[in-house]
Amino acid sequence: MSDPTRRTRARAATEIEIRRTARTLLVEQGPDAVTLRAIARELGITAPALYRYYKSRDDLIEQLRQEICADLAAEMMALPEQPDNPLFAICRGFRQWALAHPEEFTLVFASPPGTGAESTMRKYGEPFGRIFLAAAGQVLATYAVVTPPTDAIPPELREDLARFQTELLGALAESGTVFPADKLELGVMFLMVQMWARIYGHITLEVFGNYPIPVSKPDALFDTTLADLAREVGLVAADA
Repeated sequence: MSDPTRRTRARAATEIEIRRTARTLLVEQGPDAVTLRAIARELGITAPALYRYYKSRDDLIEQLRQEICADLAAEMMALPEQPDNPLFAICRGFRQWALAHPEEFTLVFASPPGTGAESTMRKYGEPFGRIFLAAAGQVLATYAVVTPPTDAIPPELREDLARFQTELLGALAESGTVFPADKLELGVMFLMVQMWARIYGHITLEVFGNYPIPVSKPDALFDTTLADLAREVGLVAADA
């Protein structure tokens, strides 16, 4: 084995160990505990030595975020088939993951801009994003989804939705994700944003314990939210 190959493997192993240590700090102490100094202390090295592997803390956090997203995507792919539409099955799986991994959820989906949160919601080509888009595409292809006509969308939002539409179509083309692109009209964009806001908002309230009242049966409350969304957008089989 050549020295370059050994060095490459040794570097890769060290990077994995750094991320593993960072993730342990994240889970045990929260996002603020993930610092280069703390990681170096756990590994028994100096903080400047970490710069040989990551340019900055933000660089390390971005790599950690991608790793968490990949792990989440793998869990979603392993979900058993559900009797209702696949998008809601993934929503249930995402909720369960968030409740089981609150610190990872906080870092990836609920951190202030500058810590990876802003980019996560817009990286449609990542494994987790592709799974959601594939499920949404299957729903659009299978069900008679009721979307608002363009003239019913507030004019103040149309420019943002058109930009979202362009970005999403570009990401789909680059990633090769199977999606009925001809159905991605502005009303669908509006519906996707509204649905995600309600589902994400519900999960965030539950993860952080911010329900306005004590809820003894949170599963029932979440399922009711999904059922309400299904009724509102007409998720019935197209041939029914």
